[in-house]
Amino acid sequence: MISSMSETVILNNGVEMPWLGFGVFQMEEGAETEQSVLKALEVGYRSIDTAAAYGNERSVGQAIKASGLPREELFITTKVWNSDQRQGATLDAFEASRNRLGLDYIDLYLIHWPVAGHYQETWQALEELYNEGLIRAIGVSNFHIHHLEDIFASSDVRPTVNQVEFHPYLLHQELRQFCAEHQVQFEAWSPLAQGKIFDNPTIVEMSRKYGKSPAQLLIRWDLQHQVVTIPKSSTPHRIVENAEVFDFEISVDDMARLDSLNRNERTGPDPDNFSF
Repeated sequence: MISSMSETVILNNGVEMPWLGFGVFQMEEGAETEQSVLKALEVGYRSIDTAAAYGNERSVGQAIKASGLPREELFITTKVWNSDQRQGATLDAFEASRNRLGLDYIDLYLIHWPVAGHYQETWQALEELYNEGLIRAIGVSNFHIHHLEDIFASSDVRPTVNQVEFHPYLLHQELRQFCAEHQVQFEAWSPLAQGKIFDNPTIVEMSRKYGKSPAQLLIRWDLQHQVVTIPKSSTPHRIVENAEVFDFEISVDDMARLDSLNRNERTGPDPDNFSF
Protein backbone atom coordinates (compact mmCIF):
# COMPACT_ATOMS: atom_id res chain seq x y z
CA MET A 1 0.00 0.00 0.00
CA ILE A 2 1.31 3.44 -0.96
CA SER A 3 1.07 5.29 2.33
CA SER A 4 2.73 8.71 1.91
CA MET A 5 3.53 11.45 -0.59
CA SER A 6 7.22 10.70 -0.27
CA GLU A 7 6.90 7.21 -1.74
CA THR A 8 8.35 6.66 -5.21
CA VAL A 9 8.35 4.10 -7.98
CA ILE A 10 11.67 3.02 -9.46
CA LEU A 11 11.56 3.44 -13.24
CA ASN A 12 13.20 0.97 -15.61
CA ASN A 13 16.44 2.99 -15.65
CA GLY A 14 16.69 3.17 -11.85
CA VAL A 15 15.38 6.74 -11.46
CA GLU A 16 12.85 7.28 -8.67
CA MET A 17 9.58 9.08 -9.49
CA PRO A 18 6.92 10.13 -6.94
CA TRP A 19 3.64 8.22 -7.20
CA LEU A 20 1.65 11.41 -6.71
CA GLY A 21 2.43 14.57 -8.67
CA PHE A 22 0.89 17.92 -9.49
CA GLY A 23 -0.33 18.84 -12.98
CA VAL A 24 -0.64 22.36 -14.43
CA PHE A 25 -2.65 21.69 -17.61
CA GLN A 26 -4.85 24.67 -18.60
CA MET A 27 -3.32 26.94 -15.96
CA GLU A 28 -2.48 30.41 -17.22
CA GLU A 29 1.09 31.64 -17.34
CA GLY A 30 1.71 34.04 -14.49
CA ALA A 31 0.21 34.25 -11.01
CA GLU A 32 -2.23 31.33 -11.35
CA THR A 33 0.45 28.80 -12.20
CA GLU A 34 3.13 30.21 -9.93
CA GLN A 35 0.90 30.41 -6.87
CA SER A 36 -0.60 26.96 -7.50
CA VAL A 37 2.80 25.31 -7.85
CA LEU A 38 4.09 27.10 -4.75
CA LYS A 39 1.05 25.85 -2.80
CA ALA A 40 1.58 22.31 -4.08
CA LEU A 41 5.24 22.37 -3.04
CA GLU A 42 4.24 23.75 0.35
CA VAL A 43 1.75 20.88 0.80
CA GLY A 44 4.44 18.33 -0.01
CA TYR A 45 4.16 17.57 -3.72
CA ARG A 46 7.61 17.09 -5.21
CA SER A 47 6.65 16.07 -8.76
CA ILE A 48 5.40 18.82 -11.10
CA ASP A 49 4.12 18.02 -14.61
CA THR A 50 4.03 20.67 -17.33
CA ALA A 51 4.51 20.81 -21.11
CA ALA A 52 5.66 23.24 -23.76
CA ALA A 53 2.12 23.29 -25.13
CA TYR A 54 0.69 24.45 -21.78
CA GLY A 55 2.48 27.77 -22.13
CA ASN A 56 3.31 27.97 -18.43
CA GLU A 57 6.81 26.49 -18.09
CA ARG A 58 8.28 29.86 -17.17
CA SER A 59 5.85 30.23 -14.25
CA VAL A 60 6.57 26.70 -13.08
CA GLY A 61 10.27 27.57 -13.08
CA GLN A 62 9.66 30.78 -11.15
CA ALA A 63 7.71 28.86 -8.52
CA ILE A 64 10.48 26.28 -8.20
CA LYS A 65 13.02 29.04 -7.70
CA ALA A 66 10.81 30.90 -5.21
CA SER A 67 10.20 27.74 -3.18
CA GLY A 68 13.85 27.53 -2.16
CA LEU A 69 13.68 23.74 -2.25
CA PRO A 70 16.84 21.85 -3.24
CA ARG A 71 16.71 20.88 -6.92
CA GLU A 72 17.49 17.23 -6.11
CA GLU A 73 14.26 16.98 -4.07
CA LEU A 74 12.12 17.79 -7.11
CA PHE A 75 10.95 15.75 -10.08
CA ILE A 76 10.07 17.95 -13.06
CA THR A 77 8.34 16.65 -16.18
CA THR A 78 7.79 18.50 -19.44
CA LYS A 79 6.94 17.46 -22.99
CA VAL A 80 7.89 18.15 -26.60
CA TRP A 81 4.97 19.41 -28.68
CA ASN A 82 3.86 17.94 -32.00
CA SER A 83 5.16 20.72 -34.24
CA ASP A 84 8.68 20.17 -32.86
CA GLN A 85 8.83 16.46 -33.60
CA ARG A 86 11.87 16.48 -35.86
CA GLN A 87 15.44 15.69 -34.83
CA GLY A 88 16.81 19.24 -34.85
CA ALA A 89 13.53 20.86 -33.86
CA THR A 90 13.18 18.54 -30.86
CA LEU A 91 16.66 19.42 -29.61
CA ASP A 92 15.86 23.12 -29.93
CA ALA A 93 12.47 22.67 -28.25
CA PHE A 94 14.08 20.91 -25.31
CA GLU A 95 16.59 23.70 -24.85
CA ALA A 96 13.77 26.27 -24.97
CA SER A 97 11.79 24.36 -22.33
CA ARG A 98 14.85 23.99 -20.11
CA ASN A 99 15.55 27.73 -20.35
CA ARG A 100 11.95 28.66 -19.56
CA LEU A 101 12.02 26.38 -16.53
CA GLY A 102 15.41 27.75 -15.50
CA LEU A 103 16.79 24.28 -14.84
CA ASP A 104 20.09 22.59 -15.63
CA TYR A 105 18.35 19.30 -16.34
CA ILE A 106 14.84 17.83 -16.69
CA ASP A 107 13.84 14.75 -14.71
CA LEU A 108 11.39 13.35 -17.27
CA TYR A 109 10.93 14.46 -20.88
CA LEU A 110 8.00 13.04 -22.84
CA ILE A 111 6.86 12.93 -26.46
CA HIS A 112 3.47 14.59 -26.02
CA TRP A 113 1.61 12.76 -28.82
CA PRO A 114 2.68 10.09 -31.35
CA VAL A 115 2.86 12.14 -34.54
CA ALA A 116 2.78 9.62 -37.39
CA GLY A 117 6.03 9.47 -39.34
CA HIS A 118 7.94 11.49 -36.73
CA TYR A 119 7.74 9.98 -33.25
CA GLN A 120 10.56 7.48 -33.88
CA GLU A 121 12.87 10.26 -35.08
CA THR A 122 11.80 12.32 -32.07
CA TRP A 123 12.62 9.41 -29.79
CA GLN A 124 16.16 9.34 -31.20
CA ALA A 125 16.52 13.01 -30.24
CA LEU A 126 15.33 12.23 -26.71
CA GLU A 127 17.89 9.42 -26.52
CA GLU A 128 20.62 11.88 -27.52
CA LEU A 129 19.61 14.30 -24.76
CA TYR A 130 19.38 11.44 -22.27
CA ASN A 131 22.84 10.18 -23.17
CA GLU A 132 24.20 13.71 -22.71
CA GLY A 133 22.84 13.73 -19.15
CA LEU A 134 20.38 16.58 -19.77
CA ILE A 135 17.39 14.35 -18.96
CA ARG A 136 17.23 11.77 -16.18
CA ALA A 137 14.47 9.73 -17.83
CA ILE A 138 12.67 9.77 -21.17
CA GLY A 139 9.19 8.59 -21.96
CA VAL A 140 6.05 9.03 -24.02
CA SER A 141 2.49 10.25 -23.67
CA ASN A 142 -0.69 9.05 -25.38
CA PHE A 143 1.01 6.05 -26.99
CA HIS A 144 -0.99 2.96 -27.93
CA ILE A 145 0.59 -0.51 -27.99
CA HIS A 146 1.52 -0.26 -31.67
CA HIS A 147 3.31 3.05 -31.09
CA LEU A 148 5.32 1.51 -28.25
CA GLU A 149 6.18 -1.50 -30.40
CA ASP A 150 7.60 0.84 -33.03
CA ILE A 151 9.88 2.42 -30.41
CA PHE A 152 10.95 -1.00 -29.12
CA ALA A 153 11.82 -2.12 -32.65
CA SER A 154 13.98 0.90 -33.44
CA SER A 155 15.71 1.64 -30.14
CA ASP A 156 17.58 -0.08 -27.34
CA VAL A 157 16.31 2.53 -24.86
CA ARG A 158 12.77 1.82 -23.75
CA PRO A 159 10.40 4.53 -22.53
CA THR A 160 10.33 4.76 -18.75
CA VAL A 161 6.77 6.13 -18.67
CA ASN A 162 3.63 6.20 -20.80
CA GLN A 163 1.32 9.01 -19.66
CA VAL A 164 -2.24 8.56 -20.90
CA GLU A 165 -5.80 9.49 -20.03
CA PHE A 166 -6.93 7.10 -17.29
CA HIS A 167 -9.98 6.97 -14.99
CA PRO A 168 -12.78 4.46 -14.25
CA TYR A 169 -14.51 5.22 -17.57
CA LEU A 170 -11.26 4.48 -19.48
CA LEU A 171 -9.42 1.48 -18.00
CA HIS A 172 -6.92 0.69 -20.79
CA GLN A 173 -6.64 -2.89 -19.55
CA GLU A 174 -4.62 -4.22 -22.51
CA LEU A 175 -2.35 -1.18 -22.64
CA ARG A 176 -1.68 -1.28 -18.87
CA GLN A 177 -0.85 -4.97 -19.06
CA PHE A 178 1.47 -4.40 -22.02
CA CYS A 179 3.26 -1.57 -20.21
CA ALA A 180 3.64 -3.69 -17.08
CA GLU A 181 5.10 -6.57 -19.06
CA HIS A 182 7.65 -4.25 -20.66
CA GLN A 183 8.55 -2.25 -17.53
CA VAL A 184 6.99 0.98 -18.81
CA GLN A 185 5.42 2.83 -15.88
CA PHE A 186 1.78 3.75 -16.49
CA GLU A 187 0.88 7.34 -15.58
CA ALA A 188 -2.56 8.98 -15.59
CA TRP A 189 -3.48 12.33 -17.01
CA SER A 190 -7.05 13.52 -16.44
CA PRO A 191 -7.34 11.08 -13.51
CA LEU A 192 -10.50 12.88 -12.40
CA ALA A 193 -12.03 12.87 -15.91
CA GLN A 194 -12.35 16.66 -15.54
CA GLY A 195 -14.95 16.04 -12.83
CA LYS A 196 -17.39 14.55 -15.34
CA ILE A 197 -17.76 11.30 -13.39
CA PHE A 198 -18.13 12.76 -9.90
CA ASP A 199 -21.91 12.32 -10.01
CA ASN A 200 -21.75 8.63 -10.99
CA PRO A 201 -23.92 6.82 -8.39
CA THR A 202 -21.21 4.25 -7.57
CA ILE A 203 -18.61 6.98 -7.02
CA VAL A 204 -21.04 9.03 -4.92
CA GLU A 205 -21.87 5.97 -2.81
CA MET A 206 -18.22 5.06 -2.25
CA SER A 207 -17.25 8.65 -1.45
CA ARG A 208 -19.76 8.56 1.38
CA LYS A 209 -18.64 5.11 2.48
CA TYR A 210 -14.98 6.10 2.79
CA GLY A 211 -15.64 9.65 3.96
CA LYS A 212 -13.65 11.06 1.06
CA SER A 213 -14.39 13.35 -1.88
CA PRO A 214 -14.88 11.81 -5.35
CA ALA A 215 -11.48 13.26 -6.33
CA GLN A 216 -9.76 11.63 -3.36
CA LEU A 217 -11.46 8.31 -4.11
CA LEU A 218 -10.31 8.38 -7.75
CA ILE A 219 -6.73 9.35 -6.90
CA ARG A 220 -6.59 6.51 -4.37
CA TRP A 221 -8.01 4.12 -7.00
CA ASP A 222 -5.18 5.14 -9.36
CA LEU A 223 -2.52 4.55 -6.73
CA GLN A 224 -3.90 1.14 -5.80
CA HIS A 225 -3.65 0.23 -9.49
CA GLN A 226 0.06 1.17 -9.28
CA VAL A 227 -0.54 4.10 -11.61
CA VAL A 228 1.40 7.34 -11.14
CA THR A 229 -1.12 10.16 -11.05
CA ILE A 230 -0.97 13.95 -11.45
CA PRO A 231 -4.23 15.65 -10.40
CA LYS A 232 -4.54 19.31 -11.28
CA SER A 233 -6.23 22.13 -9.39
CA SER A 234 -5.56 25.82 -8.93
CA THR A 235 -7.84 25.99 -5.87
CA PRO A 236 -5.72 25.93 -2.68
CA HIS A 237 -8.04 23.76 -0.58
CA ARG A 238 -8.36 21.22 -3.42
CA ILE A 239 -4.57 21.10 -3.83
CA VAL A 240 -4.46 20.11 -0.16
CA GLU A 241 -7.42 17.74 -0.42
CA ASN A 242 -5.98 15.88 -3.41
CA ALA A 243 -2.90 15.04 -1.32
CA GLU A 244 -4.93 13.59 1.55
CA VAL A 245 -5.29 10.13 0.05
CA PHE A 246 -2.87 8.11 2.14
CA ASP A 247 -5.02 7.46 5.21
CA PHE A 248 -7.48 4.98 3.68
CA GLU A 249 -7.54 1.96 1.39
CA ILE A 250 -10.24 0.91 -1.06
CA SER A 251 -11.29 -2.72 -0.60
CA VAL A 252 -10.67 -5.31 -3.28
CA ASP A 253 -14.40 -5.60 -3.96
CA ASP A 254 -14.82 -1.84 -4.26
CA MET A 255 -11.81 -1.59 -6.60
CA ALA A 256 -13.54 -4.16 -8.83
CA ARG A 257 -16.79 -2.18 -8.70
CA LEU A 258 -14.98 0.96 -9.80
CA ASP A 259 -13.24 -1.00 -12.57
CA SER A 260 -16.64 -2.20 -13.77
CA LEU A 261 -17.58 1.39 -14.65
CA ASN A 262 -15.33 1.21 -17.73
CA ARG A 263 -16.94 2.51 -20.93
CA ASN A 264 -13.80 3.06 -23.00
CA GLU A 265 -14.93 6.69 -22.91
CA ARG A 266 -12.45 9.55 -23.32
CA THR A 267 -12.57 13.18 -22.28
CA GLY A 268 -9.70 13.90 -24.70
CA PRO A 269 -8.83 12.73 -28.23
CA ASP A 270 -7.84 9.25 -29.34
CA PRO A 271 -4.13 9.23 -30.29
CA ASP A 272 -4.95 7.36 -33.51
CA ASN A 273 -7.47 10.02 -34.54
CA PHE A 274 -5.83 13.21 -33.33
CA SER A 275 -5.48 16.23 -35.59
CA PHE A 276 -1.72 16.70 -35.49
